[in-house]
Amino acid sequence: MIIQKAELFKDLGPEIVGEISNIMVEESYDKGSLVFKAGDPANSFYLIVDGRVRLSMGAEGRIDYTASLPGEAFGWTGMVDRPGYVATAECVTPCKLVKIEKARLNQVLGKDPASGVIFFKRLAGAVVQRLIDNYGAFLSEGSLTGVTYGSGQVMSTAED
Repeated sequence: MIIQKAELFKDLGPEIVGEISNIMVEESYDKGSLVFKAGDPANSFYLIVDGRVRLSMGAEGRIDYTASLPGEAFGWTGMVDRPGYVATAECVTPCKLVKIEKARLNQVLGKDPASGVIFFKRLAGAVVQRLIDNYGAFLSEGSLTGVTYGSGQVMSTAED
């Protein structure tokens, strides 16, 4: 079962894991299909079962990330109460994904606040890791000179 490979659900009790499994919906996508577009309402997030999904942000996909590991989560923008997805998710291979609706997951986690804390702690860790990965990618390109935290602005050497 894919939930057992997902870092977000590690250390949750078996009853909660069972309830979360019951609200998961498996979906299949063809190569080139969009799972969601930046700006679409962020009501669900996804786990990779099989395939690769390219997440791109900015004009012409200037920031890219590829999710491909079984159990890897993406589209978790809505879980942190952002109204819309900040990236576009496109299947670069045929994909099998599990979709989890935010409202239903919050309902399950609301029954066991300790599990909710563990889940959101893991989610925060995933967000931080993605930031670290992206920051490292920017630095390896040699174009990042500063990040203004809070505003999300990234300044390149051309903007100095």
